[in-house]
Amino acid sequence: MEQHIENELLESASEQEIKTLPGKPYPLGATWDGNGVNFAVFSENADGIELCLFQPENEEDEYIKIKIEEVTHHVWHVYIPGIGPGQLYGYRAHGPYDPGKGHRFNSNKLLLDPYAKAINGNIKWDHAVFGYQIGNAEEDLSFNDSDSAGFMPKSVVIDPGFDWQGDAHPNIPYHNTVIYELHVKGFTNLWDQIPENIRGTYAAIAHPASIQYLKQLGITAIELMPIHHFVADQHLIEKGLTNYWGYNTLGFFAPDIRYSSRREPGAQVSEFKEMVRELHKAGIEVILDVVYNHTAEGNHFGPTFSFKGLDNAAYYRLVQDNPRYYMDYTGTGNTLNVRLPNVLALIMDSLRYWITEMHVDGFRFDLAATLARTLHDTDTLSSFFNIIHQDPVISQVKLIAEPWDINEDGYMVGKFPVGWAEWNGIYRDQIRDFWRGQDIEMTAFARRFTGSPDLYQSDYRRPTASINFITAHDGFTLNDLVSFEQKHNEANGEQNQDGDDSNHSWNCGVEGPTDNTDINSLRDRQKRNLLTTLLLSQGVAMVAAGDELGKTQQGNNNAYCQDNGISWLNWANADQQLLEFTRALIALCNAHPTFRRRRWFQDLPVTGSDVKDIMWFWPNGQQIPDQEWEGHIARTFGVYLNGQGIRCVDPDGNRITDDNFYIIFHAGDQPLDFTLPPVECGSDWHIVINTADNFVGEADQTIPSGGSLTITDHSVVALRCLSSTPQTGT
Repeated sequence: MEQHIENELLESASEQEIKTLPGKPYPLGATWDGNGVNFAVFSENADGIELCLFQPENEEDEYIKIKIEEVTHHVWHVYIPGIGPGQLYGYRAHGPYDPGKGHRFNSNKLLLDPYAKAINGNIKWDHAVFGYQIGNAEEDLSFNDSDSAGFMPKSVVIDPGFDWQGDAHPNIPYHNTVIYELHVKGFTNLWDQIPENIRGTYAAIAHPASIQYLKQLGITAIELMPIHHFVADQHLIEKGLTNYWGYNTLGFFAPDIRYSSRREPGAQVSEFKEMVRELHKAGIEVILDVVYNHTAEGNHFGPTFSFKGLDNAAYYRLVQDNPRYYMDYTGTGNTLNVRLPNVLALIMDSLRYWITEMHVDGFRFDLAATLARTLHDTDTLSSFFNIIHQDPVISQVKLIAEPWDINEDGYMVGKFPVGWAEWNGIYRDQIRDFWRGQDIEMTAFARRFTGSPDLYQSDYRRPTASINFITAHDGFTLNDLVSFEQKHNEANGEQNQDGDDSNHSWNCGVEGPTDNTDINSLRDRQKRNLLTTLLLSQGVAMVAAGDELGKTQQGNNNAYCQDNGISWLNWANADQQLLEFTRALIALCNAHPTFRRRRWFQDLPVTGSDVKDIMWFWPNGQQIPDQEWEGHIARTFGVYLNGQGIRCVDPDGNRITDDNFYIIFHAGDQPLDFTLPPVECGSDWHIVINTADNFVGEADQTIPSGGSLTITDHSVVALRCLSSTPQTGT
């Protein structure tokens, strides 16, 4: 194929004259100063850039094109007096269309600003948004001269002003954090306590009913599934589906307009800010699930929306020997080139923007192992992590990694640097295995329960480096985890070939819903067992929204394309008993620092006592000897947690102690008599949790040290006795 080069740049595609000034290369994006707007966009390899302005009543054709004359360090910039917030705009980039060398410039394609603070509208799929001719024998080596402006959303100039009313970050310590992962639309779309006109939006999350629910549940942070402006994939739209989860980012600075109750250009920004402000007033933090590893432009057959047209060779990781193709560490077709300073700066600028301007409190990084890659290997000391570690703004918020990507060396649980927490996939799998009756070593359960010291302690990290979870958006819900052993993803239109086949689940004897009361009783117990284990474990607990309500996806473990009742929370059919159990469970854990320690268990006697910080016991009341741990399979044991051994202080500097707790985990299939250990702790034992009885509270019955009780099969019992010395803090 001959290289296609555009030899002429339009001096102006409009007869209308407009005054321009040189402007400045910083900050990137569109910046309104009260008198006009400065536009700045990066492209290292372009021959020319045009700024295109649009009117809201006619978004198909720009009313003026402005050739940008000023270039500083590969940043193209211009200042236009007299325009302001609400102005719609885009770019056209001129240069070589030569995919074999990594260049895909095509000025017929309108391009979104990578730094756009708001995006108006969504993609209208058409052949015009592709840089090459669909169906041409030369495939992506061909050239498509169709204009895409009529099918593209537009970047929006925003007014950054907002009345934050003295808002400040709650700054809740990790050890006091309980995370609630939710989808903005799915959380409220079916909730009759929310006004119908705002359901499924940022405004709905900010509604008093939502905030009251979150406060009563006891969580301290919501983790929003992707709200960066994203693209719904063409193949899904053609099948009548959509990209519900949103892991297909197009705008790293723009809150998605689909979750806004207002439709005027740029209004989604203020609505998002209002949501954050109201949540902060209630003491609830906002964590964003962010996708900086790839964009929505796909591989060499993908569309041209922004980065690909502005400077494909700079923004993406290309195959070195054949830059026509993309390095794909994500399974989405492309990988952002975080080795390039300008691309790395885009990510850092985006993170700072969401912290300083949008007031969010942290980030969960999708497929974070991809961001650690230098050439092919993962490297936790890569530029990305070094820069975040020294950044005075980003380093101070919660940073949570999804510590894997799709490559064989991409599973990095426990390998992220100091300052990072991680979704602990090992915790998820091993706790699931324990409760479904698999033969896992007792040491595995003990490590997960105590914060996974085998993964984090040697790197001078604390138990709070482990974000513990049983379920998340990806995979079975809690209800489905105990109701299905096989995925049932037929609704996704992929012949049930999508989604993970390894679910670590147990259906309790029947696949799917059943009228068998014994099986349903066992399933209810298993849900409570899993939630109880999660909340009592050291580390940071994350609950998936709807699990406390008994949410089901009918066995679909990959509902990424289901923007419907499969994914939305069904408030009308909520399991109220499970909800009340979950609320009481979280309240109990929040009230006792024993379950949210800042430091590791020492497995040593506490000062002034022969009783250790933590001790494990067999059902006969005998302490488990060291020699019986290694390689031992057990489905029943108890753990004593000494409230004197917390080793932390309250804000006034007083040493915090707590009551003592004894927790019995019984995953066996028969009732069992359990003898309490002969540990004198100042009082008799009181049952505070019994998953068999759906009980969280303070039982009237007391049991002396060395006494016994019968434990129902597949259940957890937790007991409390008063500390021998008074508490001095909470």
